[in-house]
Amino acid sequence: MTTAEYNADNPFAVSVGKASGQKAEQISYVLCHQPKSFDWRLRKANSHPLKSLSNSLFIQVCERLNQIIQIG
Repeated sequence: MTTAEYNADNPFAVSVGKASGQKAEQISYVLCHQPKSFDWRLRKANSHPLKSLSNSLFIQVCERLNQIIQIG
């Protein structure tokens, strides 16, 4: 996820709500064209402060990723 403001009009970014901590009040985006970021455990990264997305946001992200890689 990222809070970079230029992602507001990025067709591959899904807005998932406001960030917390140092970036409080900034909008967080999932970048759907970076599928490696979907599995933070595999990359041995720390979990995002949001922990997980709601089902509806997760579906939006997966649908956008599927538009790119067309798996089904």
